[in-house]
Amino acid sequence: MKGLKGKRVVITGGAGGIGESTAARFLEEKSRVIIMDLDQEACQRVEERLPALEKSIICDVSSPDSVKQAFAQLHKQLGGLDILINNAGISIRHRFLDITPEEWKRVIDINLNGVFYAAQQAALQMLEGDGGVIINMGSTNGLTGYHYYGDYNASKSGVIELTRSMALELGPAVRVNAVCPGFIMTPMQEAEYTPEMQQAFYEKLPLKRLGSPDDVASLFAFLASDDASWITGQCFVIDGGELAGGLASQP
Repeated sequence: MKGLKGKRVVITGGAGGIGESTAARFLEEKSRVIIMDLDQEACQRVEERLPALEKSIICDVSSPDSVKQAFAQLHKQLGGLDILINNAGISIRHRFLDITPEEWKRVIDINLNGVFYAAQQAALQMLEGDGGVIINMGSTNGLTGYHYYGDYNASKSGVIELTRSMALELGPAVRVNAVCPGFIMTPMQEAEYTPEMQQAFYEKLPLKRLGSPDDVASLFAFLASDDASWITGQCFVIDGGELAGGLASQP
């Protein structure tokens, strides 16, 4: 990709799954990469697997104070920021009637509030410098109804509208887009879906395979690069064709 060499990149939720694959991809592009995550042991494992990482920073994205402190550390380490991959998120598979207020708050705090806190801190640094790129983690769940993910769906829909609003206000210095994956085989998905459920989903997809974290990492790299320099305010679906025929919202 054009223009990624030497760029200063931070990835929230970078200690596993899509976040770790994205860190590896940007390192391949010769970017300077920092990951932020709440799991200290997982951060240490990623540092061992990806020794070219600049640093890992412990950060709870649901806490504005934690995010502010983490971005201060980032600035001290890199002297500024060019690219934010706003990836941290959680999901809980449960019926709408079973969602507790505590679960609802936790999902919204991490998936929506956390995106806001990190994006705001990143934008402040970018606007003090030469601009930058923010890519928020949406989901196909934010674009159509899904069973058993009412809180998650609401959070991702919010991320999509936040992305559009940010693009309007932060341009032309900062480009802002959202990536909306479908079924990606991450540890989070494996914990929620049995092999039989995974196979049933696989059978629905026109491309007849489930997505991988590397698929999403490649889209992040493109959208962050100079090849995407005239793209902002958009939501990019990467789902193997899942939404093309309304497959997603089937039970």
